[in-house]
Amino acid sequence: MIDIQKIVAIDVHTHAEVSCQQPHDDYRPEFDAAFAKYFKSDKRPTIQETADYYRERNMAFVMFTVDSEHQTGRRRIPNEEVAEGAARNPDVMIAFASIDPHKGRMGAREARRLIEEFGVKGFKFHPTVQGFYPNDRMAYPLYDVIAEYKLPMLFHSGHSGFGSGVRGGGGLRLEYSNPMHLDDVAIDYPDSPIIIAHPSWPWQDEALSVAMHKPNVYIDLSGWSPKYFPPQLVQYANTQLKHRVLFGTDFPLITPERWLSDFEVAGFKDEVKPLIMKENAIKMLGLR
Repeated sequence: MIDIQKIVAIDVHTHAEVSCQQPHDDYRPEFDAAFAKYFKSDKRPTIQETADYYRERNMAFVMFTVDSEHQTGRRRIPNEEVAEGAARNPDVMIAFASIDPHKGRMGAREARRLIEEFGVKGFKFHPTVQGFYPNDRMAYPLYDVIAEYKLPMLFHSGHSGFGSGVRGGGGLRLEYSNPMHLDDVAIDYPDSPIIIAHPSWPWQDEALSVAMHKPNVYIDLSGWSPKYFPPQLVQYANTQLKHRVLFGTDFPLITPERWLSDFEVAGFKDEVKPLIMKENAIKMLGLR
């Protein structure tokens, strides 16, 4: 059980990059090489190493993998492994799952099983890597199950480091991750938290508009150093959206130390910082 009084922050966006149950799937080495070059890092800690890292810093974190088996042919890290990691580290770790929406009703069945038997607390989608528009009705059987339990749905938005620099971008389409496509999802599932991940470049204004208009939409600040945030993102985080902006890093690609160092000088108001660091996430995740 996470002691919300004790922890100093909740990082809502970290990745499971290494499985201890199956070997690394070296399906297309050019993707891994380009990924490491883009993010200037190829360090991939285990789930337990990540839990130990955050515990040392008195932080809690949300972790997930990305299931893109249909679009990329890449074997996913098992959702069960992430959930079991959270069960071993309940003081700091919250498990989200990822299911490729192309798996249809079988994917919806998997979601229900992961919620009921493994206690996952939300779901991650990456439209560019999974190859779908978030408002495609193909995904709705999966959304229906998630919404039944009123769990969060977190969507990658904007540019993608995955595929950057690979010939033809590896066939991955950036357009899928325009956050405006989430407007329909927020309408159709008004009681489920919808999280737009990252500063949504080149669609930052679209993300802010959707969040301003739909009260169940949040924005996480992961994937970028705060010193590079668009000024309008900082402006709205300080004002109209101060209760719906969330701390996230994209760990291990960005560390909390680097993110927090830049956050301190990025123009966020002192009274807003505690909301971003943990209070908004506590509400969104139902921890209080």
